[in-house]
Amino acid sequence: MIPPFQRFLDDQREPVWRFLVASVGRVDADDCFQETFLAAMSAYPRLRAGSNLHAWVMTIAHRKALDHHRGRARRAIPVDAVPEVAVHDPPARDEETWERVRELPPKQRAAVLLRYAGDLSHAEVAAALDCSEEAARRSAHEGLKKLRLEMSPTP
Repeated sequence: MIPPFQRFLDDQREPVWRFLVASVGRVDADDCFQETFLAAMSAYPRLRAGSNLHAWVMTIAHRKALDHHRGRARRAIPVDAVPEVAVHDPPARDEETWERVRELPPKQRAAVLLRYAGDLSHAEVAAALDCSEEAARRSAHEGLKKLRLEMSPTP
C-alpha cells in the first residue's frame, strides 16, 4: 500500500534536500527540490504497491540535479559590475568537499552522491543510474579514490 503523498513527502523531504544540497549547492537546491517533488506528485498515482519509494524519489532528484548541471553550462551569470580583483572567502571544509564532488565526472559524481548523500545501496544506485550493480560500485569507488587523492595533504 502506498501512503498518502503528504506522508511520503514528509518522510522523504530531508534525505532529498541533503542530496540536492550536496549535488547542486545550497543556492540551487530549492529549485531542484521543488522540481523533484512536482515530478513525484504527478507520477505518484501510477506507482505500484510495494515500490521502493526512497529509491524512486532519489532517482527523480538525481535526474533533476543532472538537468541542473546541464542547464548551468548554458546560462550566463549576471553581475552588476566586475570587480578589479576577485575576492573570495575560503569555503568551509564541508562545502569544499561537496564542491569537489560536484567537479567529478558525471557517473562518478552521481554514484558518490546517490550512495553517500542519498544513502542508497549499491543496488539502488545501479537502478537509479540504469547500470549494473558492479558498475555503480566501481563508479563510487573511483570517485572516492579521486577525491582522496585531491584532498589528501601533500607531504
